[in-house]
Amino acid sequence: MHHQHLRLLLEEVHQGITDPQVAFERLRNLPYEDLGFAKVDHHRPLRQGFPEVIYCPGKTAEQITAILNRLQAYPGNILATRASQEIYEQVKGHLPQVEFKPLSRAMTIHRDKTLYAPGTILIVSAGTADIPVAEEAAITAELMGNKVETLFDVGVAGIHRLLDHGKKLDQASVIVVVAGMEGALPSVVGGLVSCPIVAVPTSAGYGANFSGLAPLLAMLNSCAAGVSVVNIDNGFGAGYSAALINRVSAMPGNIQPGVTEHP
Repeated sequence: MHHQHLRLLLEEVHQGITDPQVAFERLRNLPYEDLGFAKVDHHRPLRQGFPEVIYCPGKTAEQITAILNRLQAYPGNILATRASQEIYEQVKGHLPQVEFKPLSRAMTIHRDKTLYAPGTILIVSAGTADIPVAEEAAITAELMGNKVETLFDVGVAGIHRLLDHGKKLDQASVIVVVAGMEGALPSVVGGLVSCPIVAVPTSAGYGANFSGLAPLLAMLNSCAAGVSVVNIDNGFGAGYSAALINRVSAMPGNIQPGVTEHP
């Protein structure tokens, strides 16, 4: 339950719109609900502002369906990552409202489309092979209440493709840069903009890429200041981090990129 939904619930009780017993039933499972095979963390939106995310590998369709059922009993958007087509089809048989993004393999229930921060998160990918990871980042940031734009296939092998979009780069509050091969793109982008960069190495590349280890090390050794790095293929982690940065930058007293604060 998001803190705003909790305030609304308490206000409804105060005004007599919602019966206290009904409110109690909605709150009784905080901080978590024990399903035996999983302890669903309903308190997470209050602590972190977004519900628990389901990591699908290693879980059965029945387990994922049960967790989704419990999460959807509370307000907010729901995300399950790295689902297979087979898992999705089984889950959808029980929860028709679940949507599936085949490239990123994300299952979503998108109920709250409110933008909770004014800035734009830009997701940039070096090559077409990096798009699945980039899409996972984009979906995560969008479900967390952010305006998200994408810029795909603008890697350093054809740097003019990136430079043609200077305005879009300049207007972003946070940029997630996804790249495999040698992982050079985050350093290039980091040298062009003033906003934070979240770099994501991917496992796309030939043998010496070492399944993403080469771009991971390149990004960790970036000469561009302001580049932070997440784990290999971790689009979810990048999107989540970008959303948190965008949220904090929107707090009172903070200056947005491209905005001048006058006394």
